[in-house]
Amino acid sequence: MQTLSNILTSPYLYSAVITLLLVIALKALVSQFITQQHLAFFNFYCQRLADKVSKPSNSARQQNISGLIAILITLLPIVAILWLFEVFIEIQWLWQAFLLYFALGNFGLTTTNKAVARELVANNSYQAKQKIAPLLLRDTEQMSPLGISKACIEMQVLKSSQLLVCVGFYFIFFGPLAAFAFRLLLEMHYAWNIKIYRFVHFGATINHIVNLLQWLPSRIFALVILLGTVGQNTLLYWRLIRGKFFQTNNSILLHILSLGLAIKLSGVAMYGGSKVRKASFNDHARQPQATDIIHASKRVNYALYLLLLLVLLLAVTSYAISGVIQ
Repeated sequence: MQTLSNILTSPYLYSAVITLLLVIALKALVSQFITQQHLAFFNFYCQRLADKVSKPSNSARQQNISGLIAILITLLPIVAILWLFEVFIEIQWLWQAFLLYFALGNFGLTTTNKAVARELVANNSYQAKQKIAPLLLRDTEQMSPLGISKACIEMQVLKSSQLLVCVGFYFIFFGPLAAFAFRLLLEMHYAWNIKIYRFVHFGATINHIVNLLQWLPSRIFALVILLGTVGQNTLLYWRLIRGKFFQTNNSILLHILSLGLAIKLSGVAMYGGSKVRKASFNDHARQPQATDIIHASKRVNYALYLLLLLVLLLAVTSYAISGVIQ
């Protein structure tokens, strides 16, 4: 395992951060003109694979084993091919940028959420549901304006953590192939999510894997969001959320955001026609409204910008230290 000094003096770190910043800028620009769903075909493949191998008639143990095998036969060949193909690439930074571009998630979440908020303010719930449905796992047909607002807020903070923060973390510290592999695992997690009843056992393995892999970067993101509450009751908020710090789920993200916005988040939702009762956060606060979607977007984006600044400082520190050592 590398020590902190090894990481800071690594020649890869500086170039990785610069590549990350350039790809983020490029993807953010492109997202202004076209909707990007790069891995839609892979998600479709995962769904069809589950249709073939996930049989409700099988026992829970058989479904668990099937889920593990599905992960292995899907991930390992792709990673092996990309790893072997890398040998023939002359321009390494271009190959790394290519993998990162496809690994990073959608940069249009804020735009979509603003559009949803406008529809809700105009009392056009149907159009709001149409805009947000492609980004949600939960059922949207019977959602109230309150439910739509809550879903938008939760979706943005969770997807920002998983598709941007976690992918960037693995790219910087473990390389482009690790970042791309994490994104593939994440797509499997979305396709075989245990909130959908038929995947309770089949998706259990991928659920555990993704929860473990995203634990550290999501905690870093949660702490940065907590910094955004300075001037409110930051120390109180920390005491309320610290019990969730070592849990292997995303509860800490939803809890700190609900506290910062003074609203209630999570709770009951419909997945695949079935009602799922999830833990709720900040129960004594009011229910979210359309305007809270905008406020949540600002807090999430502020945390992302602050993380980018910290990453840039890390790169400058790495460059300076490596220059002194040389």
